[in-house]
Amino acid sequence: MTAHAPLRSSTAIRLVAAREIGAQLRSKSFIISTVVMLVLILAAIVGSALLGGGDSRAPVAAIPQTEAYVADNPALEVTVYEDENAARAAVLAGDEDAAILPSSDSAQDPFGFYLVAAQDAPIDAIDALSAAPRVELLEPPTTSEGLRYLVSFAFGIVFMVAALTFGSMIAQNTVVEKQTRTVEILLSAVPARSLLGGKILGNSALAVGQTALIVGTAMIGLVVTGQADILQVLSVSMLWFVAFFVVGFVMLAAVYAGSASLVSRIEDTGSVLTPVTWLAMAPYFVVVFFSTNETVMAIASYVPFSAPVAMPVRVFMGTAAWWEPLISLAVLAGSAWVGIALAAAVYSRTVLRTGARVKLKDALTAEK
Repeated sequence: MTAHAPLRSSTAIRLVAAREIGAQLRSKSFIISTVVMLVLILAAIVGSALLGGGDSRAPVAAIPQTEAYVADNPALEVTVYEDENAARAAVLAGDEDAAILPSSDSAQDPFGFYLVAAQDAPIDAIDALSAAPRVELLEPPTTSEGLRYLVSFAFGIVFMVAALTFGSMIAQNTVVEKQTRTVEILLSAVPARSLLGGKILGNSALAVGQTALIVGTAMIGLVVTGQADILQVLSVSMLWFVAFFVVGFVMLAAVYAGSASLVSRIEDTGSVLTPVTWLAMAPYFVVVFFSTNETVMAIASYVPFSAPVAMPVRVFMGTAAWWEPLISLAVLAGSAWVGIALAAAVYSRTVLRTGARVKLKDALTAEK
């Protein structure tokens, strides 16, 4: 009987990756959760457009003598009535918040008009009519504060959810294969490092694919609701986010697999995965709580576990020099290479060990 030639490393990695992808795509829970997530994202975008798309101008009545005072005020919806009596009647009927009427008493009404309201002072109309000095900004922001917060939140939550979801899948599959002895069968066909590489590649492809669906759904929602101009503002930072996302996720996926190989039971995974979970959540908390702190964001841009979100956010805000993303991505790629090497060393030494949890120090120093 002729023995089969051993599989090449690249072939083995592709086979394991295809196995990981196929298992998830056949999972109803994975498909349903992905669809629900996409629907919620689309509903949130459409809902925000509907809620924010209404006319927020304060309705006021004017007469020909006072129309010139408010005709160009963008915060007021002005309706011109033929005389004061008609304007007052519209206010009493509730059709208008207030009426702007002429005044001949310059001492009491220096602006030449006064407001008439039904029962309460019309705050919105008063704010719209309040005189304010012209403001010149020496360093005007390129984007609104609200949009900057939303982008920071979106980048942070997308990376965190992907890292936690697919990282947990890698960890769970690793432990289940050890617990059921399936890994022994797998290792008879492919080397341990190829098995680890396939897990990382397969789940990384799933994470990137799901993230691409999220981004695509968001883009469709923005275009349909007439907010396509936001895409132009986001284009450069989104490209950088994709690059950082891929490298950062690969690094975390390796850490998840290596950590999970230290235990042999699902019940024991909490103790080894808690530190990794905090590392996966770190970028989200950094950008949500410190997005306006340039010093913290600059430091976080070069810390491997926070850089995948911090640097794209800084690119969006315009606070990063053109060369900074390149340096940060190089640092992240180097860290990912080190993480994969350490995870491979731990995984190959512990994936066949059962029983009590293996300490990380013992896994790194043990012989293969």
